[in-house]
Amino acid sequence: MLLAMRAGSRHHRGGLLLQRMDPGLPLTALSPPPRPDDGHETLLEFPDNRLLIDLCGEFDRNLAQVEHATGVHILRRGNQLSVVGEAAARAQAAAVLGALYARLESGRGVDAGEIDAAVRKGLGPPAAGAGAGQLDMFGADRMEIRTRRKVVEPRTAAQRAYVEALYGHELAFGIGPAGTGKTYLAVAVGVGLFAAGQVDRIVLSRPAVEAGERLGFLPGDMKEKVDPYMQPLYDALNDFLPTKALPKLIEDKRIEIAPLAFMRGRTLSNAFVVLDEAQNATTMQMKMFLTRLGEGSRMVVTGDRTQVDLPRGVTSGLAEAERILQGVAGVSFSYFTARDVVRHPLVARIIAAYERDDAGLG
Repeated sequence: MLLAMRAGSRHHRGGLLLQRMDPGLPLTALSPPPRPDDGHETLLEFPDNRLLIDLCGEFDRNLAQVEHATGVHILRRGNQLSVVGEAAARAQAAAVLGALYARLESGRGVDAGEIDAAVRKGLGPPAAGAGAGQLDMFGADRMEIRTRRKVVEPRTAAQRAYVEALYGHELAFGIGPAGTGKTYLAVAVGVGLFAAGQVDRIVLSRPAVEAGERLGFLPGDMKEKVDPYMQPLYDALNDFLPTKALPKLIEDKRIEIAPLAFMRGRTLSNAFVVLDEAQNATTMQMKMFLTRLGEGSRMVVTGDRTQVDLPRGVTSGLAEAERILQGVAGVSFSYFTARDVVRHPLVARIIAAYERDDAGLG
């Protein structure tokens, strides 16, 4: 596969700069990286040519994504990749390519999301509390959540610490911006424990703030009234369970998805319980929910302090719980930042811009 065939690569004809664009390639991978200031190169050799093909991707699109993210040029020469650019950028790109190749050697795939995760682990200054081995989880010391449909891995150091907290604490809080995997990972752990027989059921809940939790005026039966507010939870479950299994499990009440108000008066035993969008629970609702925890159960509370939809003057139950429960045995708090966003890279930049503005730096 020649460089000239690669989406996002650059080649000259008569002094004219040409660029071939694959319509399926993300915009970030189509943008040409900045030209390196020097011509030094690092040569990487990969023994398995079939894995190298997977590493490069269709039309070398994976290499284009790494190029753009690290600011280098990557040339393919047989079973070797030549990384051209500044010394620091070359080292970063080489680390990312090596981690992705190791992932392929272990039988796992590489897609745009995994490349983005590897790049963010290998680039820039380390996050507070992050160790030097940011790419270790791509190697042998990896963490996996096995569900009936797929294997899920944390993509950042914060996500890894969060998953460890989910397994190690009876009550775990995940607090941070949208797109950081708080709810997705919690549901994945719940499905994994359910499939392993460690819990008897899964209970997922959200405050239905948009309807004021007074749903009677909406058309349809109760399920039709609340389903639109619960759809993100259904989406997560559909990722981890066979399509035909989910309706049956819901019918048998082994999986429940209900508004927060419906939790009152219950004791949830031998269950994995998730409260999503907890910033929209009032202090009274939060206390009510947390005291539903029964024998053999685990509870997860996720939320984003910057997206409170409660009426003005009403205190968020998430903020109150965070203040009151710090230091309580059996309770953990995991925090995420824009660096942990695993959606489109632009989402991370949008969140970072809002954070700067909130801090008075925008």
